[in-house]
Amino acid sequence: MNVFEAINSRRSYRGKFKDTPVPREDLVKIMEAGLAAPSGCNKQTTSLIAVDDPEMLSKLKGVIDPPIAQTAPAAICVLTRRINAYRDKCFAVQDYSAAIQNMLLAIVELGYQSCWYEGHITDDDGIGKVMAKILGVPDDYDLVCFLPVGIAEDEAKMPMKKSFEERAWFNSFPAK
Repeated sequence: MNVFEAINSRRSYRGKFKDTPVPREDLVKIMEAGLAAPSGCNKQTTSLIAVDDPEMLSKLKGVIDPPIAQTAPAAICVLTRRINAYRDKCFAVQDYSAAIQNMLLAIVELGYQSCWYEGHITDDDGIGKVMAKILGVPDDYDLVCFLPVGIAEDEAKMPMKKSFEERAWFNSFPAK
């Protein structure tokens, strides 16, 4: 698979996973892909915790409401630190977003599926904070994303996408 095939075949998979463990060497490859992502002013604000211990994974899944990825045999928790990089600008969101996208592509390349769960992890109900506490994460880090990793039980479906011409142009925004 080349990078364009990985990009075009990646889907957000919210279905059930097969009960097949994800080898640690694959989790390492996925995390290395994430950590290879660019980082604003090279502040390297993104850190990762892979979880493959069933008991720990169960604890994490138990605090996510509404429930997600209940059958995933592994997950990667994405952490960030809010560090100012340039002119009092913090690029933590850009940093962890690039890392997550790299990991999603690596996940597909290795034959697994995943979904970028951030919204209700970082919402006002503080699920990310509870998950961070379970994992022993220091207070100066925020847990911002939960990426389940596993072999899909079903086929990941392609969502409807607008055409290229509706969203991409050359030299200027099109006149109406």
